[in-house]
Order: sequence, then structure tokens, then C-alpha cells
Amino acid sequence: MAADLRNLLSIPNIRLDEINSVLLDSDQRIITDILDVVNKYGSPDEINNKAQEARKLPNLLKKVNDVCPGYVKDLNWLTYQQLAGAFCTIAEYRNKILGSNHSQIEFNNDFAVTLEVSALQYFPWVCEMAESAIKDRTLIPGRFIAVRKMKESEADGDLPAIIAALSIMGASFVETLDTKGTDGSNIHLGGPDTITGYFGGVGQPNAYPLKWLDEFLYYYTNYGLKEVLNINPGTVLASYLLYKLGINIEFKISVFMGNDNPYAAFWTLICAKLFSRDDGSTPLIGFNWSNSINNESMEIAAQFRKSLGFEELIRFEHHITETWKSIVRQPYNRRDELIELADHVANISAKHEGGDPEIDSTRAHPSDILDYFRDKSEVIASGDWDNLKLNFFDKVNACNKTAEALTRNGLSFIPATNLHK
Repeated sequence: MAADLRNLLSIPNIRLDEINSVLLDSDQRIITDILDVVNKYGSPDEINNKAQEARKLPNLLKKVNDVCPGYVKDLNWLTYQQLAGAFCTIAEYRNKILGSNHSQIEFNNDFAVTLEVSALQYFPWVCEMAESAIKDRTLIPGRFIAVRKMKESEADGDLPAIIAALSIMGASFVETLDTKGTDGSNIHLGGPDTITGYFGGVGQPNAYPLKWLDEFLYYYTNYGLKEVLNINPGTVLASYLLYKLGINIEFKISVFMGNDNPYAAFWTLICAKLFSRDDGSTPLIGFNWSNSINNESMEIAAQFRKSLGFEELIRFEHHITETWKSIVRQPYNRRDELIELADHVANISAKHEGGDPEIDSTRAHPSDILDYFRDKSEVIASGDWDNLKLNFFDKVNACNKTAEALTRNGLSFIPATNLHK
């Protein structure tokens, strides 16, 4: 009986033919409007070539120098430290945690956990983080997210400087575009203060997926910014189509989409499979789960992720810590659950959005998700610059605590790969 029921779920090929008829119909505006945005920037090959050129370090440094020449000195210092091998090696780190016995432990790199921190808002924090890591023999994470206003970050030189710095470090970087419903276009939102607790509802209303694509292609071709945050099913689909056309962008799905069960993940990965390239690749490389997700749900999702051929391509990104204010009930710390999961579910990212709760809660200014939406000038004028920097360093420290816990349990991690050999 169960087998008979399962057979009813088979999808006839004619369904795919019907979808293709929409995709290939020149009268369908849903596709024509996307192609019109793409054509503004050239052919897919021309677009990719512009991005590759923009991403070259000398060209990024020129952009930095044009806006903030002082940052070039910092980037040169970072390059020197990287080339000099100033940062601790993974063996040194393991020896620090476990002593000389670490060499007798077989760490399984097949299940290495990516160390991730959000949000890296300002370039000056990068070199301070590097100086601290060199001095204290700690790790720099292998992945960073930014949620700052893009135009502001572009104007003060932080955007190209951060892209350059993380390229030097060997860390991946995700930006958050400005085109979203927080500007008043989503009538359900009054501003950032109404976002929290409203996952799935930030929105890209009406024509905003087209504006979002336009903004993405602007930063892709001008800065080589390859990977952005995705918060809406419409822009997720638009990104799949962009990649299917041959444009080599990537994206990660945000926690704000509220994927809190394996069925939601299956729906997303089905679409990724439908629009994958002939080589099986997809632009979806990061899948951020809702804070409500449990280990069993990720195990179920890992099973069909592997069956669809996406285990090595799509990273499950899991919040280990969260900002103390404005997003979850505290105390929130999922480190122990990560340890239980990380020895058998591959390609996980341990994301740290806050400090450890017992630290974060004691700060004069605890971490707050709403700080991401503040203007830099207002942050400085309010006297909160140092507070926000301390919040960031608390997140980096929490990330190092996760690396330590993984190490003590014989598990591997992925830090900034050019720094920690």
C-alpha cells in the first residue's frame, strides 16, 4: 500500500514541458523583464568578464585608493602578514587546545564545519581582528556576512576594501543588497523595527525582484561581488534564472526566509535542481535555517540534499549564537547541538551572530540586530562605534569557542584558508 501511494508522487515529463513552454514563450513578461535587466549589462560572457576584471586585487586597490587611500596601507600590511605566515597554523591551534596528543587524533575533514561570523560591517575592524588573531594565536573565520547599507559602504571605500581583504584572507563574503521592502515599499513594514519576528515577510514587493537583479549585476560587474543574501522566493527564482543564463553569481538564503522544516528545504532544493546547469551546479551555495530548526530536521534534509547531488555545493548554515536583542529569546546557544550533528552531516556552517549569551548580556550595549540598519554617521555620533566593534569581537570570540569545542571532540573546521594552513 505504501509503495502504491509513493508511486502516485511521480511527476510526468509533460509537466516539465509545460514549464518550459512558459520559460521559452517570448510573450511571457515574467521572463522578458529579467532578460531586459540582463541586457543592460551585456551578454553573460561580457558580464562575467567584467566581474572577473573588477575582482582582481590591483583593480580593487585602485577603487579603495580613489576613496580612502589609508586603507591601501592596511591591505598591504594584511598581505604581508599573510605571505609571512604570521597566523597560527591549524596544527598549532590544535596543539594549543589539546597539547601534543593532537597528532594522535584523526580529524575527519569530510565533515569540516565552516566558521562564520555576521555581521562584518566596517573595514577598520578587519585589521584589528587580524592583529588580535596574530597576537593571541586565535582563528579568523572562513566566512563573513555584511548587512550594511551598500551605497554607504561603497561611498566610504569599505566595500572594495572588505572584498579585497577577504580575498587576501581566503574567506568567503556575502553582502546584503539595499533593494528590499524596508524602504517603505512593503506596506506591512514600518521600517527595520518591524522586521524582527516577521521572518518571511521582509519582502521584495511587485517589481523589486527586477530592481534587486539590477543592483546585484551592478555590484557584480563593478566590484566582482559574487555572493549576496537572498530573502524572498521571487529573488531566489530570479537568481536561479540568472545562473541558468550563464552568469556566475552565487547566493545564500537568509534566516529571514524562515525555512524551519525539511519540507521547505525540499521545495527550495527542487527548484535549485530544476534550474541547475548541465554540470549539476547551482548558484545556491548557502542555506540558512530558521533559528527554530532542530538536528533531526537537518539530518532529514541532508539525506535528500545528497540524493539531489548538492551535498558539496549547498552549505547548511546554522546559527550557533544570535544577537542578544531584537531577534530570538535568550539565552540562545546551539553549540552543543552542532557538536552532535557535525560528525555525520557534511558541509555545515556554524554562524555566530552574537557573542556567547553570558558575555553578550553583560555589555553596556549588547548586540542588537537593529544595529545593522543604522547609518554609520549616526553610529559614530551616538558614541556607539566602539560598542558595535566590541559586539563584533564578541562574535569572533564565540566563533573561536566553537572551533575549540569542535577540536576537543575530534572534529574539523574551516577558518580563513589563506591564513591558517
